[in-house]
Formats: sequence, C-alpha cells, structure tokens
Amino acid sequence: MKNNKSLGQHWLYNRQILDDIADFAAGNTPETLENSPAKLPKSPKTALEERVRPLCLEIGPGLGTLTSSLLRVFPRVISVEFDQRLAENLPKSFPGKNLEVVNQDFLKFDLESIDEPYVVAGNIPYYITSPIIKKLIEAKNQPLRIVLLIQKEVAERIAAKKGRHTVLSLSVQNRASVTLGPVVGREFFTPPPDVDSEIIILEPLSAPIVPDQIFSIIKRGFSAPRKKLIKNIGQLRTSDLQAIFSRIGISADARPADLDLVDWEKLYQELFSSCQNYS
Repeated sequence: MKNNKSLGQHWLYNRQILDDIADFAAGNTPETLENSPAKLPKSPKTALEERVRPLCLEIGPGLGTLTSSLLRVFPRVISVEFDQRLAENLPKSFPGKNLEVVNQDFLKFDLESIDEPYVVAGNIPYYITSPIIKKLIEAKNQPLRIVLLIQKEVAERIAAKKGRHTVLSLSVQNRASVTLGPVVGREFFTPPPDVDSEIIILEPLSAPIVPDQIFSIIKRGFSAPRKKLIKNIGQLRTSDLQAIFSRIGISADARPADLDLVDWEKLYQELFSSCQNYS
C-alpha cells in the first residue's frame, strides 16, 4: 500500500526495532544508548510475561507493523489512525485479536474515554510531535508511559540538560521524566525520511515540577536565546537584576539555556517580589 506523504507516513519494517518499542512500552528500560539498531536491548520474555500489563494506546498504526509487536505484549490495543483506508484495513490483518481501531485525528481523540491504566506507543509524524506530546503529558488521565519514535534532533532537544535547554525541553521535563532510547537510521524506513529517528521514553509525573505560570518568564527569557538572559527579561534596572541573579546563584552572563526549572522558579519569585507588576 502506498504511503501518504502529506501525512508524513514512513513505514518502519525492522522487526527487532518494532519489538523493542513494544518492550519499552511494557516498562523495560534501555540497557544501552548505542546508536546501532543491531544492539537494541532485548528484554527477557519471562520478565514481560510476569507483569500485569495495561491497555496500550497506539498512535498512527499505519500498516500495523508496530501493532503486531504490541499485540504480542499487551492484552488489549486501541489504535488511532487518521487515514481512513488504513483504519479500515488494519483489523483484517489481526483477526481474533483484542484490537480496536479508531479512525480519527489523534489530536482530537478523547483520552478521558479511557477509564483504565494505559501506556502509549507510536511511530508518529515528525510535524505533529510537539502537539502530541503536549496532549499526553497534560492529560487529566495521564498514561503510565509514552514511547515514541520521533525525529532524532527533536528527541535530543527534548532530553537536553542544563546548558542546552529550550522552551520545549523545559516544558516536557516539567511534566515527565525523559529517557532516550536507540537511534534508528533513516534506512530502516520505506520510503526513507530525510533524517534519522530516535526512540524517546516519557514517564509523566504526578505533578509538574514548577507551576505553569513560571513559563511566562521562561518564554520571555528565550525571546532571544543567544543573548544574555539579563538583557531579555528587562523591566528592572540592570543593577537590580544583577543583584537578584547574585542572590539566587545565577551568573549575570547566563544565557536562557543555562537555567533549569528550579532556577527559573527562583528567578520568577524574585522578580515578582521586587516588581509586583512584572508579567
């Protein structure tokens, strides 16, 4: 079956990679972060079989290559597919399996319709990676785990550490722990995309690390990411800002990427105590 380029469809056929995505979704942690797919970690089947596994929600099953691996690991799979022709054909490939296919845009899918613990897995289109992750980590009934195959560059941006942070990395890490899995080369897809992919594993937190209002100052701080932070946030005299930075242990030469979530929260609190109209 032909892929729909407008939907960002690139079929992944490597069975080892597909099985490992399913294993990660079941709770297995990558034992190595080496880039070769040939070295993807394999979890003992006995360990998987001993676990009580939840429902698996699959995003964009396409031809069902990942669906097949998920059905071997999970007792029930709900696959949400936007492409009508694929949604209609998918159940025919798995007769007798506990598979439900929903023909819908995943961004419109009602997560609250799931009334039991669940995990999420998917090889998702690059162009809607951020909206999908935002939907999942901000859901009222968060999944236990999210395992996605996404563009390598985006995966690494999401997992960035202090010194390389972006608004994206801070917003995701505020609501989920992030683990990078193996890199999957473009040659493993048909048709090959222009970039490599990487597996990313997110485990939503029970509560955000910092309140959402902190992102008002974070977004302002990143208005010019390469400039010194002290130049971006303004509204107070430079000498006052330097005093605030000194009190909370932030260098006056710091760039926005140099701050972690706790640093931003301290800065937010100091700015509001010094300037009640700061917003």
